[in-house]
Amino acid sequence: MSVLSDGADAPVVITGASSGIGRALAVTLGGRGHTLVLAGRDRARLEEARQAAERVGGSAEAVAVDVTDDAAVDAWLAPLSELPVGVAALIHSAGMVTLGSVADTDAAVLDAHYAVNLRAPYRITRALLPALERAGGQVVFVNSGAGLHANAAWSAYAASKFGLRALADSLRQEVGDRGVRVTTVYPGRTATPMQADVHRQEGRRYDPDAFVRPEDVAGQIAALLEVPPPSVVTELVIRPG
Repeated sequence: MSVLSDGADAPVVITGASSGIGRALAVTLGGRGHTLVLAGRDRARLEEARQAAERVGGSAEAVAVDVTDDAAVDAWLAPLSELPVGVAALIHSAGMVTLGSVADTDAAVLDAHYAVNLRAPYRITRALLPALERAGGQVVFVNSGAGLHANAAWSAYAASKFGLRALADSLRQEVGDRGVRVTTVYPGRTATPMQADVHRQEGRRYDPDAFVRPEDVAGQIAALLEVPPPSVVTELVIRPG
């Protein structure tokens, strides 16, 4: 049954669902019986994530979309925003990272981080707020340790993640009395394809066993979604041991 069908449960919308934490969320929440809308750029990997979510008991639809393409995003969100049952949760997991010093990094790289890591979550959240209100839903921003502490060579990424933190903090105050809860999750370095690419950029050997597992992050997000209102987990920090 389509998530847009009469009688369907209010869905959980996940961006960046084709890889890393987003894919882990699809499987974890699918295993808990959630109805899912999965978004990502890679159509083949997104379809694999959809199938994985359904194998463990979920109901899922996959939408291949570039979150920086305003027209495509608006077309995707229009029917979701009008769902009578609303949207149960919106989880922002899409992201990008390119390392480099301020001196050596063109402003276009900063613009790209802004577009993916901050502007897209802003637009998507804004479009789905009425649907989130109808369902008494939650917004989860998957941030980063770089959203709390900025280090050398991480300026563009950290700037976008500090901005994402501010977005979440402001939004929480704006919509809390309308029944929408807002959480920021700060995973430390997590064993994802993005982390492998970061290590390549840093010129270091990548050992996934040294980092947080995406399944563990997904499990904690699933748990915070189940905290009954009016309580809200405002921030969650996860670090490797």
